Amino acid sequence: MFKILRARLQQGHRTMDYPKGPPPPLPERFRGKPLLDASKCPPQCRECVEACPVDAVTFNGPIPQIDLGHCLFCTDCVEACPEGAISYSGDYRLAVRSRQDLVVGPDAELELAQALDQKLLKLFGRSLKLRQVSAGGCNACEADVNVLGTVGWDLGRFGIQMVASPRHADGLLITGCVTDNMKLALEKTYAAVAPPKIVIAVGACAISGGPFLHNPRQKGGAASTVPVDLYIPGCPPHPLTILDGLLRLLGKVESKNR
Repeated sequence: MFKILRARLQQGHRTMDYPKGPPPPLPERFRGKPLLDASKCPPQCRECVEACPVDAVTFNGPIPQIDLGHCLFCTDCVEACPEGAISYSGDYRLAVRSRQDLVVGPDAELELAQALDQKLLKLFGRSLKLRQVSAGGCNACEADVNVLGTVGWDLGRFGIQMVASPRHADGLLITGCVTDNMKLALEKTYAAVAPPKIVIAVGACAISGGPFLHNPRQKGGAASTVPVDLYIPGCPPHPLTILDGLLRLLGKVESKNR
């Protein structure tokens, strides 16, 4: 017992300082917000469009754009582009309030998530209970959500807690593409949450269907079944991306695009 206590004391404080301090370092392989350089796009070239497995890359005339709600953050488009017009940055800030804000072009900044209105902030700003619903996920997004409960991240210090029953919740955090078999379960879970309530869609599956986009046995994301208040893209999104989105929704992170 004494050895255990001594080891724990030697470990010291292990919870990160973010958001008061700098964010934790991200691995070199991390892929954040995509960057597009339209000046490098060869005329009539659509190699990136053909390479994308989930129709995330499109063109508005000669201008390329990426739908982060579809994007799997793979490198297929990067590898397909002959001129290197597409790359990934290290920017983890990706959460938005509106689905259309996830469609970005070469010069478009993400309209990062704004905080809830004052009435909802009074209710949820200091204590937010969420029921997590895996509506047909692969467990990757679910695992990264679970990471936020570890000592290093300590989601509870912000008053955010995952609860076992929707009747104890202020809202839902949804992962997965909403399969046919989960649609009714999601509807019932949403109905069991007392109003006012919020819904958070985490990951490409919960936003658009992700890699299962063209499968007829899924509904194309949470918004097909329930209203969504916050979209957090990624496949899966990094825990820091998820945390940043939650904190922006609660007004605990600067809401401007920086």
